[in-house]
Amino acid sequence: MLVTGANRGIGLSVARRFLEHGDRVAATYRSSPPADDDLLAVPCDVTHPASVESAFATVEEKLGPVQVLVANAGITRDTLLLRMNEQAWQEVLDTDLSGVYRVVRRALGPMVRAHGGRIVLVSSVVAFVGSPGQVNYAAAKAGLVGLARSLAREVGSRGITVNVVAPGVVDTDMIADLGETRLEQLTSMVPLGRRCTPDEVAGAVVFLASDEAAYVTGAVLPVDGGMSMGL
Repeated sequence: MLVTGANRGIGLSVARRFLEHGDRVAATYRSSPPADDDLLAVPCDVTHPASVESAFATVEEKLGPVQVLVANAGITRDTLLLRMNEQAWQEVLDTDLSGVYRVVRRALGPMVRAHGGRIVLVSSVVAFVGSPGQVNYAAAKAGLVGLARSLAREVGSRGITVNVVAPGVVDTDMIADLGETRLEQLTSMVPLGRRCTPDEVAGAVVFLASDEAAYVTGAVLPVDGGMSMGL
């Protein structure tokens, strides 16, 4: 299986959880590899098709065809829309949405030929509740829902499931960049009254990739402590 953006945070927790289940796991990274020797660390920049192709070729050579893909790689370039330039918009969309398109498209052919596979896309609660200064990020993460549900209809007859996990306020380096004041505001919106751990998100991802979720597809599973409840 392959987890993108797995050098830290949610991606690394997902990769390690699969390892605990005895799976062979490839973890992609863009700058620094994950600090886990049991993972097959593979460099990959999802904004470059050639890098995606190279990463998949490496994984297929060493582990075989990708049967489970977790598309987690993402970035933020937060600022209010009136201050957001084309670069800040494009970088986020190209990584968080188009990057997912690239890795999913590359993984799909072998899955179709095998008549089976699991695809899990990591979105965000921001796609549903919105967040000031994150118009680009929210747009990309909301786009993943449409991508997943359309693809689920395309490939369901081939035994391939496509689902979305939407984490809420998760204790990661990325969300720490928002600052403590903003984090406290976000946490106050969570009915459970606390932040999520990366491992709690990993549990949801592993479920959607498991045999127990064989009849679940086109679903969005919030892991947000009730933050998006009713939306």
